[in-house]
Amino acid sequence: MSGSGSGSGAGAGRATGTPAPTGWNTWDVRTHTGMNRLPSGPRVRFGVLGPEGPVLDGFTWRDGLERLGPHTVDGSYAEVTVRAAGHRLRLEFAGGPGDVLYVRAGSTGRIALSVDGLTGIVEPTGRPGAAIRPGAAERPGAGDFPLGTVLAGGIRWTVTASSAADRVEGPGDALVLAFRGPGTVELRIAPADAPGTAARTAGVLASHRAAADLTRLRSGGWLGAAADALATAVTWNTVYAPGIGRVLTPTSRDFVCAERKGFYGTWALHAWDTFFTGLVASAVDRDYARGIFEQILPYADEAGMIPNRISDDRGRTDDRSQPPVGALTVYQAHLAGGLSPGTRDTTLLRSTFPALLAWHDWWPRARRGPHGLLAWGSDPVAGDPASATLDRARRESGLDDSPMYDETRYDPATHTMDLADVGLNALHIADAEALAEIAGILGEHATADRLRAEAATARAVADRLLWDAERSGYRNLTAAGVHDPHVSPTMLYALLGGLPDAGRAAATAADLLRPEVLGGVRPLPSVARDDPGFAATYWRGRIWAPMAYLAVRGLRRYGLTGLSRPVVGDLLRLFLDEWRVHGHVRENYPAVAGENLTGFEKRSDGLMAWGGLLAYLAFGELADARPDGWRFAHPGEPAELCNLPLGEGRLDVRAGDRLTVRLEGRVLLDMAPGVVVRGYRRTGDRVTGTAEGTGDLLVTPPGGGPPVPVDVRGGPRRFTFGPDGTGDVREGSGT
Repeated sequence: MSGSGSGSGAGAGRATGTPAPTGWNTWDVRTHTGMNRLPSGPRVRFGVLGPEGPVLDGFTWRDGLERLGPHTVDGSYAEVTVRAAGHRLRLEFAGGPGDVLYVRAGSTGRIALSVDGLTGIVEPTGRPGAAIRPGAAERPGAGDFPLGTVLAGGIRWTVTASSAADRVEGPGDALVLAFRGPGTVELRIAPADAPGTAARTAGVLASHRAAADLTRLRSGGWLGAAADALATAVTWNTVYAPGIGRVLTPTSRDFVCAERKGFYGTWALHAWDTFFTGLVASAVDRDYARGIFEQILPYADEAGMIPNRISDDRGRTDDRSQPPVGALTVYQAHLAGGLSPGTRDTTLLRSTFPALLAWHDWWPRARRGPHGLLAWGSDPVAGDPASATLDRARRESGLDDSPMYDETRYDPATHTMDLADVGLNALHIADAEALAEIAGILGEHATADRLRAEAATARAVADRLLWDAERSGYRNLTAAGVHDPHVSPTMLYALLGGLPDAGRAAATAADLLRPEVLGGVRPLPSVARDDPGFAATYWRGRIWAPMAYLAVRGLRRYGLTGLSRPVVGDLLRLFLDEWRVHGHVRENYPAVAGENLTGFEKRSDGLMAWGGLLAYLAFGELADARPDGWRFAHPGEPAELCNLPLGEGRLDVRAGDRLTVRLEGRVLLDMAPGVVVRGYRRTGDRVTGTAEGTGDLLVTPPGGGPPVPVDVRGGPRRFTFGPDGTGDVREGSGT
């Protein structure tokens, strides 16, 4: 079930989190309206009978795909609604591990079914158009109509349903049927010797749905349906790549599939897309997220470079990489996996650290640009005439057509742009910090010391060279030593890398977040609104969740809550509005009012997993895992976030008259709305944290005794309690 892999402690879980290609699931990249039985077996697709025959394919986010519902990681429960031939079709699947599939299909038109990928059809033997409607004596169960027996994967499969059907002309390896009249059909597909009937469908669906709800990530109030949207954008984008025998989670199945009007054959992975998808998935299932993080790492080259993209039909980009966000996202997912170091998943760190470290060390070797700082680039590759060009260097940035690079040139001597980039240098510093923390956890102390020293040196150099005193802000630096005037959220990455002191950070952020620059009710467009290149299109002004995530992380590093909270709230509103109206989690969001991004020409995919970062940011207003411990706070209005997967169990955070934090239903913290708890850690023998704000706080000791009151009205209080509730409360922040 979704979330069942929450783990039970450090290193808990499977050797790899990628789901195994077995059982029934929606992993055929070509369709949302069916399931495949893997590793071998039939493919089942549903549609509607149109004037010219069954409409079984083509349901994309811009053509007929109306609403994607819940979807467990393992496929044991999934819902989808599409529209075709003027009719709506709603499907519920109960698949998952095992060999038996149950489906309920409801439509205002005639429901079509194709069972394909067959090696033979044993029954029915009638010609297409013949009714499949046996007498009552021939039915194996009450309300069951045997629709056929087919061969696939060396197994005889029986297809039974609650309604009669007519056979329809179709390919030789498929049994194609059309059910009689509109309404609801319940269907079962199973090996011929498996006990059971289609009459069990309703009960099985209810059971699978209830089991999924027990662990399903949920949200409400101020957060709205953000949890549903986030989870949907990850689980529905998981696909099976038969050519390599792997289950993958590209950031969008439509984007990577040519048959869905995408840009690749049947699959592709992109570097920073994969890491952001893994982070989003960590709020759904820890093991699942680990598997996503690991998917791109095997494709690193001998030098350690993780390519921008790897795909089935277009190969790999050996000339360039993408922004170094791997360690940042992996470390954040690790922190969010438990309330203490002992319950977090170190398997994730061990499995990713070598490749992430090699990638980190590749950048200064391969991308030294102007003034010894890092710059985006592209290496020459034999047989690839487009390599070693400015266009490819821009693509390494991930910000393809950003106005920031309109005036840059490619330097063939360094294989980089002639522009030292604030965003890249800050990300590489933050990457070093995250890797140092990971190295320390894994006992690689010499490596941790080396990384911290490198980060400190790079930070001092970048702060000195990239600070534009004339504009009082960080700016990209040209080879001629001139600060470039373009402004984007990447300037806020300087905070993520820890470049400024506290005063400079606050002033810089306030200046950048003015409405005419990067602020306003649609905050953090990909280039400043007062930039001559701003066009509110693609990377020339749309709002992108990855940029927003990194920029807000920078604000939070300096505790600039007064600036970050309204930005997060405005981004959440955009996210929820798009989900409510269209059922979309977008590749990018409109920076101007009234723009509809649903058309293909708008260049904004309708279900891209990294869009869920906007929900992930909002979750952090209630519960945010940080290096010094968790921060819990009331967002200022009623909200709830339930079933966060931790090593200790499921965490629920509810904001109402008070803020409560529960683990497996047991209250850990109960506090007034004006109280903020940070640095919260909980082990078997101690609970610690710092409370600040105004109001009272009740802290449950680790032994489960009566909650201990902490009065915060006199200033910050650092608390420590043992199993029996004994301990102390001291004045001060404890930092």
